[in-house]
Amino acid sequence: MDKIRNTLAENLGGPFTKLGTSHFELDQCPDLSGKVAVVTGGSQGIGFGVAYTLLKHNIGKLYILSVSKDVIEGAKKVIAKELGQDKADRIRWMQCDLSDWRRTKEVAEAIKQDTDRIDILVNNSGRGIMTAQLTDYGVDRHMAVNHMGHVVLTGYLLPLLKKTAEQGNIVRISNQSSNAHYGAPSDTKFATLDEINRDSGPNGQYGRSKLAGLLYTRYFDRNITKKGHPNLLMNATHPGFVSTKQSTQDIHEPYPIAGYAMSYGMEPLKKSQFEGAVPTVYAATVTKNSGEWICAPATPETASELAQSDELMENLMELTRNVVSEKTGGEAVVSM
Repeated sequence: MDKIRNTLAENLGGPFTKLGTSHFELDQCPDLSGKVAVVTGGSQGIGFGVAYTLLKHNIGKLYILSVSKDVIEGAKKVIAKELGQDKADRIRWMQCDLSDWRRTKEVAEAIKQDTDRIDILVNNSGRGIMTAQLTDYGVDRHMAVNHMGHVVLTGYLLPLLKKTAEQGNIVRISNQSSNAHYGAPSDTKFATLDEINRDSGPNGQYGRSKLAGLLYTRYFDRNITKKGHPNLLMNATHPGFVSTKQSTQDIHEPYPIAGYAMSYGMEPLKKSQFEGAVPTVYAATVTKNSGEWICAPATPETASELAQSDELMENLMELTRNVVSEKTGGEAVVSM
């Protein structure tokens, strides 16, 4: 019975969110005065829900990385109206497409020049369930944005993250994963670029990139947290079915007709962007653990067999370093 209740709470919105055996609400986010956060994709969807909550709970400075200036301006207007102009003024927007790894490195370096601490890093921005596409580097866009771009960002912010943690602060990193990682191709090896560039279908492309987020979380916990940096935590989260641009508009790109089942049929059951933000806020502000897959609202779950593979974890990170180095001529080498 508990398993059924947790599954409903993890995935559906409204009254279903209260059914789980663990409980956490956004109002339980602690006071964040004096702290600094970085949120990718923080101008809309789940990322906006996270950013709004951090500001509501007095984050001192918030860097939002996103693509569109118009979208962030709209988000800031909402925050100014509902939380006050002072909170909106705490936002530092930086234009960044995470598929452009040179630009991602530049943004990370600019953040390090602008602040002397980072307490929270939310790796949220991502490409949803869409058809296969290659970036300008010639890399699958799902993997380039959802996984590799965030590894580059985290790697270049890592010295400051470590410094903040070494000063006695608990520093938390949250990676946006999904139970869609179960849909990753069963023959996934992360052995070559050709493999990840192979079209595995919209669900397979998306699921593989979410699997990568889980494996990266385990890798970081093993090689950073447990090797001398116990105050530097990384966890992955599953938000559930959330009403965002990905689930209401983008889904029609791969599924012009069938997508209506998701965009309209599921809409009454979906979570709001704030309900979807709950596990991320928990992972970014409260948890004392690392290396976990946290499902909404705050329940650590066991991920898929592929997500627990040490061999796959090592293959993924070696491939990530090699691909980023080769495609950028060493200009954005992953520093971990």
